[in-house]
Amino acid sequence: MKELSLGGLTRRLVHFAVSLFILLCVTFVIGRVMPTDPVGAIVGELAEPAAYEAMRARLGLDLPLYQQFFIYLKGLLHGDLGTAILTGNPVARDLTQAFPATLELATLAIIISTVVGVPLGLVAALFRDSFIDKFARVFALIGHSIPVFWFGIVGLVVFYAWLSLVGGPGRVDVFYEGIIEPTTGLMLVDSLLEGEPEIFWNALSHIILPAAILAYMAMAYITRMTRSFTLEQLNQDYVIAARAKGVGPARTVISHVLPNIAVQLITVLAISYGNLLEGAVITEIVFSWPGIGQYMTNALMIGDMNAILASTIIIGFIFMFLNFAADIAYALLDPRTREVAR
Repeated sequence: MKELSLGGLTRRLVHFAVSLFILLCVTFVIGRVMPTDPVGAIVGELAEPAAYEAMRARLGLDLPLYQQFFIYLKGLLHGDLGTAILTGNPVARDLTQAFPATLELATLAIIISTVVGVPLGLVAALFRDSFIDKFARVFALIGHSIPVFWFGIVGLVVFYAWLSLVGGPGRVDVFYEGIIEPTTGLMLVDSLLEGEPEIFWNALSHIILPAAILAYMAMAYITRMTRSFTLEQLNQDYVIAARAKGVGPARTVISHVLPNIAVQLITVLAISYGNLLEGAVITEIVFSWPGIGQYMTNALMIGDMNAILASTIIIGFIFMFLNFAADIAYALLDPRTREVAR
């Protein structure tokens, strides 16, 4: 098997770098033209004009827009994302503390959605127009149609308030907060590393509901796409030949169809993971989850542009990186795309 050519990899890296730079430009310009007043948020509405202008000059907001952008870009290259008005800390430190919570939530959600969505899509395609196929289609339609915040509120009322089957808002109960040293920032992992099974199960009870709701949104898309890919393959000659040789339906799907749609599924899963990281914003608000989504929302409320810009750039970077990684995996696993990339 030939490896991905250096030219194809370089071309993809250039596209990635250009897309990232465009994201930086667009995000920065939008942040500067938004009807917010970061200076007023710092000095207060009753500040003297001289104090207001001094703070404006200190933040560099009195400079032309292009100079502001290059100053911001220079700081970004040195890891300086500015200081957050909300906390008074460097934005980079705040994001380091907030992002692991979002990563943990989105990762558990993509695991659940993959484990359930891919098999459901395969079975639905294998038994086309059966009850399970109709169920899968309705299941996907509901997942695409109903807003995630509605699912979150209903889930809290039913499973937390009424049935007491899961933990409430937050990552752990108040009693356990501050006990675990944030080694990785992932509560489930850190509680196991420190040998605290009680905190682990408590953290799991808190994360399972928001993760399941997020997973349902991704599961709907994964199920639908898996079903579509499988139906396309079931009409191919190699599947008909396998059936003619007496290969059972289940073995045909697992041994023949699944390897052939794996490349397409990689792209679907990468997009879904990126959407989960992005879509976690609303879920974090509903569940008071201390992740990057809640951090960004709080920053928006007071016009904290440094925090907003940095959060947007981080989410955009991860989304583009996942697509870049999926593109590379696609080229490595599919010889046809590898030849086109040359």
